[in-house]
Amino acid sequence: MSNAAFDASTLPYADGDFYAFEQMLTGKEQDRLAEVREFLAREVKPIAVDCWNRAEFPMDLIPKLGELDLVSPVRRQGYSNLFAGMLHAEVTRADASIATFMGVHDGLFTGSIEALASQEQQDAWLPDIYSLKKIGAFGLTEPLGGSDVAGGTRTTARRDGDNWILNGAKRWIGNATFSDWVVIYAKDVADNQVKAFLVDTTLPGYSASKIENKISLRTVQNADIVLDNVVVPDFFKLANGNSFRDTNKVLKVTRLAVAWQAVGLQLAAFDVARAYAVERQQFGRPLAAFQLVQDQLVQILGNTVASMGMMVRLAQLEDAGIAKDEQSALAKAFTTARMRESVAMGRSILGGNGIVTDYGMAKVFSDAEAIYSYEGTHEINTLVTGRAITGVSAIV
Repeated sequence: MSNAAFDASTLPYADGDFYAFEQMLTGKEQDRLAEVREFLAREVKPIAVDCWNRAEFPMDLIPKLGELDLVSPVRRQGYSNLFAGMLHAEVTRADASIATFMGVHDGLFTGSIEALASQEQQDAWLPDIYSLKKIGAFGLTEPLGGSDVAGGTRTTARRDGDNWILNGAKRWIGNATFSDWVVIYAKDVADNQVKAFLVDTTLPGYSASKIENKISLRTVQNADIVLDNVVVPDFFKLANGNSFRDTNKVLKVTRLAVAWQAVGLQLAAFDVARAYAVERQQFGRPLAAFQLVQDQLVQILGNTVASMGMMVRLAQLEDAGIAKDEQSALAKAFTTARMRESVAMGRSILGGNGIVTDYGMAKVFSDAEAIYSYEGTHEINTLVTGRAITGVSAIV
């Protein structure tokens, strides 16, 4: 298959939006999405596989993303949650690693500042965060704490006059090898509550080392963080981040973003598999002429449409201010499960070419594994939903 010789835009339903959900956006939002789509086609997609293969982040892309002005589209720019979701899906469709970079900086890091900082703190920090002049990371997961981090946070914070002393370790922290700031969640030794702190990554005692040998989202620079008596001034303790219940305000929203990523990665799988099936010749005719191949393509499309339909409705509930945690949990569990099915079928359609990144599908297939696990595993999100519908907790 020669990617350069084939123009997938000439195919029917070229955008993959089979039920035309995009038409639910306003005209302004559709124009903005088209602008971002053009940017991604020009600046991101051509370099995505090479960066992934080398496990290097394209730092020169950050100023361009800053100029594109993508951070906080709902709170700051007045767009709908539906637009924000479709935007995140579109970035994921181009490259799940760049979408994860934006998800960490915008959703987790910026979301923490917007939800938990005082107005004075927001005024001091957000302008540079919105413009990507300051890059952020989100430090919650720990080497020994993942799904149980709500009660199992081992990183500690101790008040010392006008400062806080932080000690502990964090793991899987995206952007952390080059971020300017990181929001660290640590347990206050005085009251045993998890609190949030904005930590300057140049402070003495702070270190971050890149996690090597990943098979997923290789462009994302995940790191192990060590905090060794890091002194944080009291102004940098987020005023409204005083318990894990406060932290959940951030996670509820970012879980939605990851579910939209699952939509975007399914669109990417459909793009690659459909184009390959139409162009690739076997037994004297295109793969697309075989019934079993068409069946797999339709299953990928059906999974994608079902996932997007769920997310469209959830975005509407979010816009109305009535979305619930368990609805976010179900969305993350459902869409990522369908994503896993879709990328597996896509890889199958490409046969042997589906295991090399040259054709794009191997990258899509591998990236799905990280998305399936982060922002709450499938199992935990299932149990959160199960607790909501039975009134009985099965999480022990």
